[in-house]
Amino acid sequence: MKVRVRRVHPSEVEVPITTEYIKLESFLKLCNAVESGGMAKNFILNEDVAVNGEICTMRGKKLRPGDTVAFDGCFYKVTQG
Repeated sequence: MKVRVRRVHPSEVEVPITTEYIKLESFLKLCNAVESGGMAKNFILNEDVAVNGEICTMRGKKLRPGDTVAFDGCFYKVTQG
């Protein structure tokens, strides 16, 4: 018997920030999508991350409340905390 394990994610996870903006690399670490900044850098440079529906390769992209990030089948929304 084979067992398949899938990660089930909510359609959109809201991630609150307390500052005016957060850089994309830091945001991926904040929402626990990656374990380190180095991993975030590699995923961003390999075009695996989309911001507001468009592929983004800028690690320092400033995200503000209302922006959405798509990564690894999950969607994260930046909210004001």
